[in-house]
Amino acid sequence: MRVLLLSAYDAASHRRWRKGLVAALPEWDWTVLTLPARYFSWRVRGNSLSWGRGEARELLGRPWDLVVATSMTDLSALRGLVPEIAGVPTAVYFHENQFAYPRSDRAHQSVEPQLLNIYTALCGDLLLFNSGFNRRTLLEGAERLLKRFPDFVPAGICAEIEARSHVLPVPLEDELFAPAGGEVAAQGAGPLEISWAARWEYDKGGARLLDILRGLEEDGVEYRLNLLGESFRNTPEEFSIIQHDFAHRLGRIGFLPERSQYLDTLRRSHVFLSTAHHEFQGLAVLEACALGCTPLVPDEQAYPDFYPAGVRYGSNGAAVEKIRRLASGQDLPAPQDVSGYAWRELGPVYRDRLYQLAAMS
Repeated sequence: MRVLLLSAYDAASHRRWRKGLVAALPEWDWTVLTLPARYFSWRVRGNSLSWGRGEARELLGRPWDLVVATSMTDLSALRGLVPEIAGVPTAVYFHENQFAYPRSDRAHQSVEPQLLNIYTALCGDLLLFNSGFNRRTLLEGAERLLKRFPDFVPAGICAEIEARSHVLPVPLEDELFAPAGGEVAAQGAGPLEISWAARWEYDKGGARLLDILRGLEEDGVEYRLNLLGESFRNTPEEFSIIQHDFAHRLGRIGFLPERSQYLDTLRRSHVFLSTAHHEFQGLAVLEACALGCTPLVPDEQAYPDFYPAGVRYGSNGAAVEKIRRLASGQDLPAPQDVSGYAWRELGPVYRDRLYQLAAMS
């Protein structure tokens, strides 16, 4: 089967997903087109122009049995510019949606990215979402947005999108579930080791993390923190404060260039802490669970879709109390079994969904 895969904003999580998908279905003939994850506004609005009138135009016009596109792809415009693919069965994968993003003070407010989500969803024959939260917030957000417009809004748009949508998470690499060859943390072996790993940006909850750390200090909790992730030019000041005020607590800091270093750090950690205000699935937490960490996540966004109440917190104070009890050896939860999210488990589901779609043509 000849499959065209389009990743219009090839961020790390998108790249990880599409490489895993191609590897999981090696019997299919894949052609992959990607665009780099930069210049967001131009990329999400201009990818159809870059491909439809660029070097890829001839390739796009070839005969395909199936198109798989990420939701960043401006599918409605691309089908207009390349009519050869207009009738090809198309699956759209939603890693995120533009309705559930926390708003930055620096961000220009525009409804156009949200409208593009709606247009692309309407052009997809099969819509896949990485979590129920992602699917739900797109449908609710689209309904609210459409009600704002003054006239000529067709009825039934959200119902049409909902009827073609399903939840199918981004899988984890099978090797994450292999027995560890290195050092693994054990309760009681020194202070509680906590890892936090995300982009050092406003939506990942630096202020929430700082408040939790201050609470741990006030309670006299013994712990060590690995503050991991990539920083940027406009990194929130909370991360500088944490590095200064909590230097005595910090282990590894920042982006680890070797993935093996990152995975070994997680294997040595007791707890993986998320403070994110924006998460549509949370691959980093699932990955940490696969490596033996106890997750501690906010009771919001996608997290209730994946984790029981015992490892979620509803306030910063509740997070401090849970960490305090973990550090003292109390309330140790059972390991979170996330083996059902491995590619070996979900790969056949992807195959069946996509093959059924292609067979409809």
